[in-house]
Amino acid sequence: MSTQQPTAPSVLSSTPAPFTGEPSARERQGTMLLVLGGLILGTVGVFVVQAGQDPITTVAFRCTFGCLSLLIWGAMSRRLPEIRLRGRALFGALVTGILMTMSWALHFAAIPRTSISISTVVFHIQPFWTMALGAWLLREKVSSAQVFAALVAFAGLVLSTGVVDGLAGAATLSHGFLLGLGMSLFGSFIYAGVPLVAKSMTSVTSFALSWWQCLVGAAFTLWWPALYGWPTDGAAIAWLVGLGAIHTGLAYAVMYAGFARLSTGRIAVLQFVYPLTAFIIDWKVYGHTLSAIQLVGLALMAGAIWSVRSGK
Repeated sequence: MSTQQPTAPSVLSSTPAPFTGEPSARERQGTMLLVLGGLILGTVGVFVVQAGQDPITTVAFRCTFGCLSLLIWGAMSRRLPEIRLRGRALFGALVTGILMTMSWALHFAAIPRTSISISTVVFHIQPFWTMALGAWLLREKVSSAQVFAALVAFAGLVLSTGVVDGLAGAATLSHGFLLGLGMSLFGSFIYAGVPLVAKSMTSVTSFALSWWQCLVGAAFTLWWPALYGWPTDGAAIAWLVGLGAIHTGLAYAVMYAGFARLSTGRIAVLQFVYPLTAFIIDWKVYGHTLSAIQLVGLALMAGAIWSVRSGK
């Protein structure tokens, strides 16, 4: 499970149809499901901003109602036996749950300090952290193409932050913006550990992993609103419940069904519907526009991340 979406490879409960040039009905259904899931996840930032709560309370509600929603979906789809973990698998689920909780909190804290679009795209630099950690800790081979993609992504990151605009006198980078940017980067770094740990949990499905992550997240964060006060505004509570029920329960259920119908390569490309949707919503709903240089930076990052995820 990614901070923003499930981890694709471990959720393939059935063999996807081979690519034969013309997409089958099953593949078309999978494409539609993943696009729908990406469109839903792309509205996460809106729910976070409209709820107007501190990051830990926001994570607590998303984890709690995400856990309940996934439990209901698991019961309806008869997948509840999958959540019975023990030993090493249970330990791995607990570790990834802690990492996910921390990364979500940082991402949600970064959104009001930067913007929905910048925070989301910067957070998606996570594959490069995973690649670097894999090469360092697991001695995995890194190709020259991957190194080049990482350099392109870094260049895109620098451009997207507005640093170049600031040096040119076209923009001023506030302390809050830089803090938010750092939070997004650190959150993406923390989440990079999730797929590394999940690699050793081959017998655990993404449904089980997502449910345990939400359960761990709720257990680690519910003390905060209990101690400092629960939200009292009805609208804010509704937005928070939506983060769990819609962006975890509904979105993940839709995407799980899509994953089982598609190859990993197509999944990697279609998952970019999420950050693209976040960018468009940030522009249309909140009027956050970016300079031409920042747009070029985002395009460079998107292209570099796509090349890594699609295996090119």
